[in-house]
Amino acid sequence: MKQSFLDFTGKTVLITGGTRGIGLETGLSFAKRGALCVLTYRWGDHNESDIYRLFEEHNAIKPILAQADVASEQDTNELLEGLKAHQISKIDIFISNVSAAMVINCFEDYTLKGLKQSISYSTWPMVAYTQAIHKVFGTYPKYILGVSSTGPDDYSIGYDYVAASKTVMEVFVKYMNYRLREFDVCINAVRSRAIKTKSLEATFGKELEAFAKQFVPDSYWIQPEELAEAMVALCSGYCDIITGQTINVDKGTSFFDNLMEIYTREQKRKKQTA
Repeated sequence: MKQSFLDFTGKTVLITGGTRGIGLETGLSFAKRGALCVLTYRWGDHNESDIYRLFEEHNAIKPILAQADVASEQDTNELLEGLKAHQISKIDIFISNVSAAMVINCFEDYTLKGLKQSISYSTWPMVAYTQAIHKVFGTYPKYILGVSSTGPDDYSIGYDYVAASKTVMEVFVKYMNYRLREFDVCINAVRSRAIKTKSLEATFGKELEAFAKQFVPDSYWIQPEELAEAMVALCSGYCDIITGQTINVDKGTSFFDNLMEIYTREQKRKKQTA
């Protein structure tokens, strides 16, 4: 990991879905720079001791782990009131990271109930948490980030509901930026390509990574810490002119990840083995 002069000492960062994958790496990136991170989770699919040990190994501020269902208004309010009771005076940075939806196998799987559930987890928390933070602490976070994906533009297996939910979230980013402009809030959505996490495996299956090796190099995959570092930069104070945007963090691969690139690599391989 590259050394950074960025200092978040005294700042509080709230990350939903923060105990694994992208959320955990993002919390670690901020905590290494002095921030107190509040990492939420819904299910007990993590080991608290392992997380605390990870932060300690990186000389990072020990995080607060809090169980809270992002789709539950009661959980959200109890979480924030609890933080305030523990002498946390404000939330400086909020990162909406949770995404959950049923995998779609065919057109008949579409239901309004399923879409609403996906939006309640993948879209609405960015809005609801922002409103609740202001209600409890009296101020909005200076920085708000929503974790999106390339789903709105590119096909992915069974990704229909998630893609729709991410699209709605990206629209809200634009409108929230407009509605909150007088409060000096920076809000953006951050998109990335495929990242090797448990969520990727749960959504697309264990076979995807092995299959991808036939066609794309390892550099195709974005690392969780790379996306995390990009989000740290957006909250650093050096990028405040960037707001109301959906930002691709993908090493430019969205441009050349296509049939022509696969063909080009195959032509190079043939020349090298000739």
